[in-house]
Amino acid sequence: MEFSIKILATVAGFILFFAILRDSFETIVLPRRVSRRFRLSRWFYLSTWTLWSTIARKIRPGNRREFYLSYYGPLSLLLLLVAWALVLILAYSLFQWGLSDPLQAPEKQQTFWTYLYMSGTTFVTLGYGDVVPLSLLGRSLAVGEAATGFLFLALIVGYVPVIYQSFSRRETQISLLDARAGSPPSASEMLRRHYRDRTINELGQFLGTWERWCAEVLESHLSYPVLTYYRSQHERQSWLAALTTILDTCALMIVGFEGVSPLIVRPTFAIARHAAVDLAQVYGTPPLDPKLNRLSKDDFVRLRDALADVGLVFHVEEDAERRLYEIRRSYEPFVNALADHLLVNLPPWIPATKTVDDWQTSAWDHFAEWSPEKLDEITHIITDHRKKMPLRHQHEHTHTDQSEQQSAEGSTREVS
Repeated sequence: MEFSIKILATVAGFILFFAILRDSFETIVLPRRVSRRFRLSRWFYLSTWTLWSTIARKIRPGNRREFYLSYYGPLSLLLLLVAWALVLILAYSLFQWGLSDPLQAPEKQQTFWTYLYMSGTTFVTLGYGDVVPLSLLGRSLAVGEAATGFLFLALIVGYVPVIYQSFSRRETQISLLDARAGSPPSASEMLRRHYRDRTINELGQFLGTWERWCAEVLESHLSYPVLTYYRSQHERQSWLAALTTILDTCALMIVGFEGVSPLIVRPTFAIARHAAVDLAQVYGTPPLDPKLNRLSKDDFVRLRDALADVGLVFHVEEDAERRLYEIRRSYEPFVNALADHLLVNLPPWIPATKTVDDWQTSAWDHFAEWSPEKLDEITHIITDHRKKMPLRHQHEHTHTDQSEQQSAEGSTREVS
């Protein structure tokens, strides 16, 4: 009976050893070419996030819940690395115990815990020397385990900086939405601000940079799933809200405005939808049609009027709502599913009330003489004043005409 148990322990040690090495290699070194549905790291994230999010759903939405959710991303990364190390230690101890490798130890009778202790000290290279393998096979396994520990440490040292570099690139682009699309960002604000400031052509270039951002998010979040759970550093913003805002903006421009070409946004819309669909598929979140429509008929009327106030008019207003609905159906179910899975609020199409951007307020503003609303008002006054000011050559031309007119009047008086 004991012999059969040790055979099973040896086999289990082999299976665990190769399973962890393969999973860590696929997750860290070769993540983008793996198409297997079952991966230990994927199972780890799905199971731990289910437990973590279940507790979060019982917390009232707000700063407290966001603070709680922000811990999961970094903490799960550390827990995954620790879990890999612990399973490797267990695998080596099962293998050596199953082979009944002779040991020199303080205990007269070695148990499984003796082998587990030796495996742990060998893996982290403590080298106490109180438990030493005596056979050639045992010494070879000890050397191999120590080498595995060094290799694992090297992978961790290379893995963690890559995660934070990808996170930093993602957040840098998200921070640009604050002044351009509001807080939280919305498609209506992005279009209004660019068209009001006569920078609609710049919007096309700006969306071009988001085309690359969407591709980087797709690649990095598929390769390193933990990035999906990293919450944004900025209040009222997230990577999913930014992705949805870009999709909404592109959808409105594809519907078509007078004097604005929709061709400049089609590539951005394509890669943004690709990112939303693929990420929803990877995390096993089927398309979800929410009970509450993001853009009701009343909200569409408000959206149309708000855009018309700055001069953006749909090509065919009677058909604009239907066309926008058809485009929305191609991506909204997927972002809805991701938002429900990650407990993220999707951005509105048009803000219900006037909001203050994050850049306009801080803790110091509560004690200062100015207010965010006044600062916003002053900014718009300066912008409108610059638009109304005539160009310099127009001033010179007007001044020249007045001088010539005064000279002519003077000559007339002299003749008289």
